Amino acid sequence: MDKEQINQVIREVLANNSDDQLFERHKMERVIDAAVAKADELNVGVTICIMDITNTVQMLYHMRNANLVSSTLAPKKAWSAIAMKEPTKDISKDIQPGGPLYQMETMLDGKLVSFPGGIPLKHDDGKIFGAIGCSGGLIEQDQAICEAAVREFMKERN
Repeated sequence: MDKEQINQVIREVLANNSDDQLFERHKMERVIDAAVAKADELNVGVTICIMDITNTVQMLYHMRNANLVSSTLAPKKAWSAIAMKEPTKDISKDIQPGGPLYQMETMLDGKLVSFPGGIPLKHDDGKIFGAIGCSGGLIEQDQAICEAAVREFMKERN
């Protein structure tokens, strides 16, 4: 088995063990609605990405007034939050010159995002089951919109 085949088996096992109800369409739509409401309040267009632990995009929404680059960055922010097991706003300090993970962005061919707008989704026990990434505004706006989306997601998961 090569590395990609092993990764596929792992993704399938994780997907089969996950709670499918976490990513029901109607719940994710309400999460997107909450993010859009916050983006509208901030007068900015964004792309919102909801990703599960297997790095599969479960829902992606690009607002009409969002810039094109946000459709690339939102999934990268969600992936980065899962891969690093922390909000993307907390990654930057570790990858700066002299930091313990200096040059990690380079090592990952630009896949890692180290600025605000990506937040992992966690069960009460701290286990990550997915992430949300938002991109399109200033980093403070992306973070605020992502926080609104995460709050709604956590409310909806019950």
